[in-house]
Amino acid sequence: MKILLVDGTIIGRKTGAILEQVEQYINEFDGDLEITQLHLADFEHQFVDGRPFDQYNDDMKKLVKTIEEADGYILATPIFQGSIPGVLKNTFDFLHPKALRYKPVSIVANGGTYQHHLVVENQLKPILDYFRALVTPNYVYTHAGHFDKDNNIIDENVHERLREMSRVFVKYCELSKDLPKETIDQH
Repeated sequence: MKILLVDGTIIGRKTGAILEQVEQYINEFDGDLEITQLHLADFEHQFVDGRPFDQYNDDMKKLVKTIEEADGYILATPIFQGSIPGVLKNTFDFLHPKALRYKPVSIVANGGTYQHHLVVENQLKPILDYFRALVTPNYVYTHAGHFDKDNNIIDENVHERLREMSRVFVKYCELSKDLPKETIDQH
C-alpha cells in the first residue's frame, strides 16, 4: 500500500517533525507499507478558480495525481487563526470527490496553544467526511510546549498518542485492502 504523509503547510517545521516521528511508528507496526512524505511547500500552488483542470500548472497536476494514487494518508496541519491553512484547503478543493473514498486517514495538528484543537473536529473531519475517507478516531493535537527549540517532540504523552494513532492507522490500512473503492450507489 502507498501511504502519503502530507505536510499541510508551506511554512514552519513542526508538522514535518511530527510526520517524521509518525513514519517511524508506522514502520514499527508494518514495515511493508510504502511511505512517502509530501510537503505542500515543494509545489508552486495556484488557486482553484473553476477553470478546467488541464489549465493548471504541472505542479498542481502532479500534486493531485500523487494524492489520488495513494492508498492512505497521515494529514499534518498547523492551526493558523483558528483554521487550517488556506493552502491545505485549496489542495482539498482540487481533489475529485471520490479521491479519498474509503481510504484510511489519520490526523495530526499543531497549534500555538491548547485552544485550537477543535479545528480538527469542526473543519478537518467534516472535509474528510465529505470525501468519505476512513478517518481513524484518535487524532493527535500538539502545541508549542510539546517541542524543544529544534522542533523535537519532548512530551512522552505525545509520543504515546502518536504511536497509538499509528497502530490504529495500520489496522485501518489492513481493513481497507478488501473494501472496494467503487460503490453500489451513484454518490
